[in-house]
Amino acid sequence: MSDGILGWLGLRRPGGALDMIEPAEDSAVLTPQERGRNLRLRLVGAIGEFLVEHDLEITPHNLAIAHSAVSGLNPRLMRKIARQRESGVAVTQDWLDTVTASEAKEEDKAVEQLIGQLEDTIAQFKRSTHTAHTASREYGDALAEHVDKLDKVPDAGDMISELATYARAMLKRSRRAEAELRQSEEEAANLRHTLDRARRDAEIDFLTGLPNRRAFEAELRRNYDEARSSGEPLCLAFCDIDHFKSVNDTHGHDAGDRVICVVAKTLSEISGHRCHIARHGGEEFVMLFRGSHQHAAFEALDEARAALAARKLVNRRNKLPFGQITFSGGIADVFAYATPNEALAAADEALYRAKEGGRNRIELAVPQVQAKAA
Repeated sequence: MSDGILGWLGLRRPGGALDMIEPAEDSAVLTPQERGRNLRLRLVGAIGEFLVEHDLEITPHNLAIAHSAVSGLNPRLMRKIARQRESGVAVTQDWLDTVTASEAKEEDKAVEQLIGQLEDTIAQFKRSTHTAHTASREYGDALAEHVDKLDKVPDAGDMISELATYARAMLKRSRRAEAELRQSEEEAANLRHTLDRARRDAEIDFLTGLPNRRAFEAELRRNYDEARSSGEPLCLAFCDIDHFKSVNDTHGHDAGDRVICVVAKTLSEISGHRCHIARHGGEEFVMLFRGSHQHAAFEALDEARAALAARKLVNRRNKLPFGQITFSGGIADVFAYATPNEALAAADEALYRAKEGGRNRIELAVPQVQAKAA
C-alpha cells in the first residue's frame, strides 16, 4: 500500500498509524519475512485509520470493507470513497452499506449470468451426447446385423472372411464408443444435478435455513407477476430484531445467532404456501403475503410479535436471561406502489417509524397519495 494511494483517499495523516510504523533498519537489508511483516503492519494501521477516520464500528463487515478499500483489492470502491470525500460529504455507515449492497447485487447478476451460461452449455452437451449415443447405437445394431449375415454366407471366400473380421472390429469399437457416450450422458446429468444443488445452497441462509435475500427477490418477482395477472392482493413486510446489538454486546455473538434463529422460527410459523419468509441480512427478515391485504398481514405478523414478546428466553450457556426479545416491522401493499422496489422502500420506512415509535410494534406503510389526501 503506497502512501500516494492512501493520501489520495485521505487516509494518511501526520502522526497517524502508518507514520508510527517505521522499519527498524534500511529496507534493503530486511529479510523477506521482515518486509512482509512491515507491510502487514502498515495495512493493519491503514484499516484502523479508515475506521476511526469515518467513525465506523469495528465489525466483520466494516473490516472487510476497509480492507478492500485501502489494500487496492476493490479499485471501484476506492474511487467511490474518493469522490465522496472530494464532494465534502461524510463517508457514513449508511452510505457504505448502500454502496456495498449495490456492488453485491452486481456480483450476484454476474454469477447468475455465469450459471445461466453453464446451464446452457450442459444442456447443449447433453443434447449432443444423446444424439451421438443414439446414432452410435443404431449404427452398431445395423453393423451387427450385417456381421451376422456375413457369418452365415456358405463357403465364404477369403475376402468375405476378411470383411467379416473388419466388421467385427468396427462393431467392437462402435459398442465401446456407445458405452463412452452413455457414460458422458450420465456425467452431464450428474453435473446438472450438482449445479441445481449448488444453486439451491446459494439461496439458503446457512444460519437459519431460511431462503436468503437473493431467493426472496426471485420469489417477489414471481409472485408479483402472478398476483398482478390474477388480481390478488400482495403485501410485504420488513422485520428487525429490537436492540440486537445489546444482545451481542451482553451475551456474545453465538448467543446473538441463537436469538436470530428463535425469531426466524417464530416468523416461520406463520409462513406457508401463501406466505414466504427470508432472512434479508443481519437481524433483519422480509416476508411476502400472497392473497392478503395490509390489515390481514398486520394481524398475522402482530400475533407473531406478541407471541415472541411474551416468551422468557434464557441463554442456555450461562443460564442468564436475555430479557424481553422483540422485533419491529413495517408492512406495505405492493400494488399501492409503482414497482416492487418502491414497495420494499415503503416497508422499510414503516419499519423505521416503528423503531422511532418505541419498537416492539408493527407499522403500515401509507402511500404518498393517501398521505396527502389525509
